[in-house]
Amino acid sequence: MNKTQIKKGLDAIAAVDRHMAQALEIHGYPTMSLQPRGFETFLCTIINQQLSSKAAATILARVMALLPVCSAKSLLRLPDQILRDAGLSWRKVEYLKGLAQAIESGDFEPESLEELDDEEAIESITRLRGFGRWSAENYLIFSMGRRDIFPADDLIIQTALQKIKRMRTRPTAKAARKKVQHWAPWRSVGALFLWHVHEK
Repeated sequence: MNKTQIKKGLDAIAAVDRHMAQALEIHGYPTMSLQPRGFETFLCTIINQQLSSKAAATILARVMALLPVCSAKSLLRLPDQILRDAGLSWRKVEYLKGLAQAIESGDFEPESLEELDDEEAIESITRLRGFGRWSAENYLIFSMGRRDIFPADDLIIQTALQKIKRMRTRPTAKAARKKVQHWAPWRSVGALFLWHVHEK
């Protein structure tokens, strides 16, 4: 999604949601940079799980330095212990090798996600070990530019929604999804705005 699409989406949401209209006046429009599609981003997703940005960046740099090419085939050639020595937990080594094997065997084809609708794509990604719905939704937003995804399980999303909707308590994922149903078909843009509000 580019700047024009983000503005179009948020203006459409603001037209049907007075809280969003008010928040948009205060916080302004967010920006977004798309991530590359495919193996590299899935690899980064696993490495980033449950780590600070600084620690994840350090480990990612070490892993990238081990790979002549950032591909599933190159990763499978690395011994598990070398990946462990780069700072990955054994569980993350297992997840990375499982991802690479799924791609090499053809059981998972990142390119084929383009042909699937949102829920089918999420289901395809979450069949991989180490990937929950939140990770799949973020891939669809930030790598594929899908416009109507709402990562309701994200605590930042819930907290920002509570703030702009002036709710007494932070909504559950189920309640958050219900609160933004009328944002369709621009819920990805709405989520982007909520992350933007949190950073302010």
